[in-house]
Amino acid sequence: MNSDFTSIFWDYYIAIITVVSVIGCAVFLWSQSKTRVKVGAQADPDTTGHVWDGDLQEFHNPLPRWWMWLFYITVVFAVIYLILFPGLGTQFKGLLNWSSSGQHAAEVKAAQAQFGPILAQYQQTPIDQLIGQTRALQMGERIFLNNCAQCHGSDARGARGFPSLADAEWQWGSTPEAIHASVVAGRRAAMPPMAAAVGGADDVLDVAHYVLSLSNSAHDSVRAARGQGRFAACAACHGADGKGNPALGAPDLTNKIWVYGGSVAAIAETITQGRAGVMPAFKGILTDAEIHLASAYVYGLTHRPATAPAAAPASK
Repeated sequence: MNSDFTSIFWDYYIAIITVVSVIGCAVFLWSQSKTRVKVGAQADPDTTGHVWDGDLQEFHNPLPRWWMWLFYITVVFAVIYLILFPGLGTQFKGLLNWSSSGQHAAEVKAAQAQFGPILAQYQQTPIDQLIGQTRALQMGERIFLNNCAQCHGSDARGARGFPSLADAEWQWGSTPEAIHASVVAGRRAAMPPMAAAVGGADDVLDVAHYVLSLSNSAHDSVRAARGQGRFAACAACHGADGKGNPALGAPDLTNKIWVYGGSVAAIAETITQGRAGVMPAFKGILTDAEIHLASAYVYGLTHRPATAPAAAPASK
């Protein structure tokens, strides 16, 4: 369904209001510039009629000439700007044919021309070998901070709903190929609501306690025993032993790593409502070389050899 704000009506609406406003300002300035200050010893000055403290009056004098000319210059500037730039809606692009997207594309192209050859020299080196090269990891870290830290955090430790990349748990696999595939194509981790499949609300709590028991977390053993049979509805994705399935993006439930929280309430909420985690694809956003280096940095967070020098922090 198209939004009303995509209608051409709004282009004309914006253009008319803008033009009328500029013309209105010019006419108002012209009308005020015709007013003159009365001079002479016997001349009574114009007042606004406002009186304070008995005899303190507000005069109705025109603005100083230099101030008026500044306003005229502002109006002229507005007219020139609207002729050169797209300030009247999408129907008029301006004589310079400028756009923010065009400027961004030009800046990206210039940056790629400048830095592309530097990044490309690492593209042919396998990811598991790049983790031993400090400079490559520094570049990968900067790419990560600019594009991935918004969700995974500057330390890559994630937040609620965003997995940590600095631990040993990998929902889609920890190989260089799996990490590279995640960055290129993105991931969609969809868990459907399972409350109806496991039973009623009380059964959901039983399953939640059983899930906690898989990682030896604090739980009610009686409820966990009742929930074990109900967990069969979840085994298709998480496995009968709860160790998950990287091919499906089903997380391992036998450790204490929780993307959405490891309390009974959080797990029950996940079972009841399901989850829909989405990581966007970066193909088309980053170049192949940038993806390669970012993947190497992420891979190196948990696979870096002990003898490899640590990557220096990115400059701020």
